[in-house]
Amino acid sequence: MIPYLRKKRILDELEKKEIVYLEHFIDILYEVSESTIRRDLKILSDEGKIILLHGGAIKLKKSSKEVQKKTKKLMNVKFKDRIAKYASSLIQNGETIYLDSGTTTELMIKYLKNKDITIVTTNTQILNQLEDTKFECILIGGEIIKNLGSTVGALTDRILSEFHFSRAFLGANGYSEVNGISTYDLREANKKRIVKKNSDNTYVLLDSSKIGKNAVCKVFELEEVELITDKMNDILRKHNNYVIV
Repeated sequence: MIPYLRKKRILDELEKKEIVYLEHFIDILYEVSESTIRRDLKILSDEGKIILLHGGAIKLKKSSKEVQKKTKKLMNVKFKDRIAKYASSLIQNGETIYLDSGTTTELMIKYLKNKDITIVTTNTQILNQLEDTKFECILIGGEIIKNLGSTVGALTDRILSEFHFSRAFLGANGYSEVNGISTYDLREANKKRIVKKNSDNTYVLLDSSKIGKNAVCKVFELEEVELITDKMNDILRKHNNYVIV
């Protein structure tokens, strides 16, 4: 296994659990020597992506949990675009919709530009895509999370609570059977709950890279919203509120 894939596997495992021990990595990377795994862990620690603890424990560094926005835009683009196109097809002229932060919701803009709708959003990344669009756009203010391109906080929550949406399209960091749909930021989680409460229909747009991922803040149970994704898996088979595109 090449170094890149080994380190990616290590980071993927650390996203599932708060702390993982060296022995676990030795078990799952059985074809790799212990010395090589230790070297990979040291490199990831030097890069500031993980924290090495006493007793062979490893923890994902909090700041590395949220992948930088520019990096996210390059990940699973084909599947995200497919999800965004389908989600956009659900929207009818005259509706008021909510678009959440996230790279998949951002991709919806190109499919909505000629629709007679109102978009309410906390996604600052869409501002440079508004030229030559037919829809009305309302950007909700608040504290800006720079690496997400998202507004959050008390001001954001208060304004959002005054709106009613025909449809809401949300992003998240992962979904699993145990933790439902989750995110790394409590402010983001609270914002999504307010939007869902005020929406006739709520969809969460998650590509297959989010399968089995557990972020620290649980937002919804899986059955509370409709999931739009690109790949069937064992988690979805236990539920019926999803669309595979």
